[in-house]
Order: sequence, then C-alpha cells, then structure tokens
Amino acid sequence: MISYDQSKRILKKAKIKIKDEIIKSDVSLNRVVSKNIYSGINYPSANNAAFDGYAVNSKDTVGIKKNSSKQFKIIGSIAAGVKPFKKKIKKYNTVEIMTGGIMPKGFDTIIPIEQIHFYPNKKNKKYILVNQKIKKNNHVRFAGSDFKKKDIVVKKNTIIQPNHILAFKTLGIKKIKVKKKINILFFSTGNEISNNDDIPEWKVRNSNSHYIRNLDENFLFNFKDGGILKDHHQKIYKSKINKMLKSNIDIIITSGAVSAGKFDYIPSIVKSFKLSNYFKGVAIRPGKPILFAKIKGKQKAIFGLPGNPMSSAACFRFFVHPYLENILGLDTENPVKAILKNNFSKKKNFTRFAKSKLNTTKNGKIEVEVLKGQESFRIKSFVKSNIWTLLPSGKSKFKKGELVDCFFPNHSNQSLI
Repeated sequence: MISYDQSKRILKKAKIKIKDEIIKSDVSLNRVVSKNIYSGINYPSANNAAFDGYAVNSKDTVGIKKNSSKQFKIIGSIAAGVKPFKKKIKKYNTVEIMTGGIMPKGFDTIIPIEQIHFYPNKKNKKYILVNQKIKKNNHVRFAGSDFKKKDIVVKKNTIIQPNHILAFKTLGIKKIKVKKKINILFFSTGNEISNNDDIPEWKVRNSNSHYIRNLDENFLFNFKDGGILKDHHQKIYKSKINKMLKSNIDIIITSGAVSAGKFDYIPSIVKSFKLSNYFKGVAIRPGKPILFAKIKGKQKAIFGLPGNPMSSAACFRFFVHPYLENILGLDTENPVKAILKNNFSKKKNFTRFAKSKLNTTKNGKIEVEVLKGQESFRIKSFVKSNIWTLLPSGKSKFKKGELVDCFFPNHSNQSLI
C-alpha cells in the first residue's frame, strides 16, 4: 500500500495524450482551450456614447460661464445601431445621442440628458443651453478601450465558462481550438448490483454509475455506461479492455471487485496486460483498495474504484478528476481554505476525505464542519454535505480553529483560480 502523495506522483507521470479539435465557440461550455484565443477586432469598434445625452465639441465651451450661457443648435439625433452621422459640423452645433451611438467626427464629449436645458423649451427643442466649460471625453467609450486587436481573450488551458462565450460572441470569434472530451467507459461490478427499482434485500441498487454520469459536464468527459459485470465475467472484462485498445475510449473505470475477496478479479485481469504504471491500494479513507494502471505503449488508462458508493465518489474526486485535469493541461487544483468548526480524529498514516459542510460567518470567515456519519456506507451525511475536507497523513488529531483544505464535490475548484 502506498501513500496518497505517492499515488499522485504516479498519476502525474502516467499522462495519456488527448488530441485537439476545432468547435463552434457558442457550444464550447466546459471545454478546455488548447491555444490562446485572440481578439480579431478592436472593441468597441468605434468611439461611442456611454450615456444618453448631447454630443458637443469641448473647444466650443471654452470661456462659457454660468451667467453667460451659449445656445448650441441641435442638428440631428443618433441612436445605437445606426450608420455614423455624416452631416457637416459647424461651431456651436450639437447632436442628440443615445447610449451606444457612434460619436460623429467633430464632437468629442457628451453632456448627460439630465443636465440639458432646452431653448425655447422642452416641447420645441431647437437649441440646448450650455453654461459652463465641458471637459473633453466625458461619457465616451473609446475604440479598443476594452479589447484591442490581437489582445488575448482567453488563455490556453482555461475551462470555458458562460462569461467567455459572451466575449466570443461579442468579438465575433466563431471557432476555437479545444481539447477533445475524454471518453470514459464505466462498469459496475458484482452479482448484487441491480438496475431495477424494486429489489430484494440481498441486492444493491446501482448508484455509482448514475453519480459519475451526472458529473460529466462539470468534470470534462463523455460518459458511456458499459453495464454490470457479474462475478464470473473475468473473460468479458478482459475482452472489454482489448476492445478499448482499438477504440476511441480513453479510460475504463470499474466500480467494485478491487479488494481481496474471492470475486475481486479486477486487479488480476488488469495486471495481465503490459503496464507502464500501476498501483493498487492507497493509505486513504474512504477508498483504500483503489487501483490505477496505464497500458504500456498506448494512450489508455484504467481505474478500479471500490464498490462502496462513498468510496467510489471520493476516489473519483481525488484520483480520477485530478488525472483528467492533468491530461487536459489544467493547472493543479488549489484547495479552498477553511477554519475547522469541530475536532476530528483519524489514523495518523492515512489521508482522510471527510464529508463536510462549508459556510461563511457573519463577519465573512469561511468555516467547515466535518459531519457525523463518516463511515463509508453512510450516504445521509453525503446528502447534507457541500464540500470534501482533505485531512492529510502524518497527523491524527485536528482541532477546532485549524485551517484545513477543502474541495467541492460536484465541480472543480479550478473556477476559483
């Protein structure tokens, strides 16, 4: 049995290569960018109004004082989305302009509508009255002030989020290069596992495949359910691995049959293949029997997760998920740091993944409570939890008030980077 840190080092060395593909930017949510994405335009594309009001030439306002207001003749109106205004501009001219309207040549500043006084009156708007010097560039959005042409919009190895897609559409970026989604083939194992709703007491409902399937958008992969492998399906499992080697499947994951029981055949079948990297058994709880292997000379990997639902969930989060992020080129995931609300004890030489509840206090501190019911068969505490607390090996007692590392269960901490 190896330590959690040793297992992480093996996983990091055992990367498989994932190819790139070009996709439409508006369907790129949760994909990983393969190369920097640059703006092809200046944005805004031209100087435009940041406010509803009237555009004037600031030079025309020099010398104007409160007791000697000047009339500026209204020569037109500019709305957003219309062609630029091309009338000849004379001294003491003004034009009504709406937010987003293109600034006409000859004007360089905007007086907000709230500050405008009309002459002769509001119903008969022929002039505006200006009774002070107006600074240049008031309420003007400048061309390229947000993005200049060739500016980086999204950096390589970023997970695309809705805010990125908004930028793509705004800047006219139609296609982007991303990493292909990782293809995972998943098998549940055991005669006791059933996909039926009504089961006798000696059977167990298949929950692990449904849990992992519903992580697929957040965890960057395509999920294919291979069904249930029974206790006598050694040859079938071996044939599935052989088929994977010739298919587009990148990773096979099994749940169950990795311990040391009579029907736990997953390790022996996996070891019958030529492997470049392998481990079986890690000093963690839950999930100690976990298995990993990389097929030698192939861009294929295998995970064997324990069958217990909590062990399976924890091992996916702390082994499979970091592996996926690594092969997609993402940064190492950083933990959320939180103050421990209660004392907790564990075995000194084991790393513990604890079902926990994260919250913020009234004064803004982030606290985490390790919940009761940490046994691996208990799902009630998992339902109540919203975070995993990772308690490292080398220490057995963790005291209230200590700072601990936390990881979201259903999505990556990468969104916080």
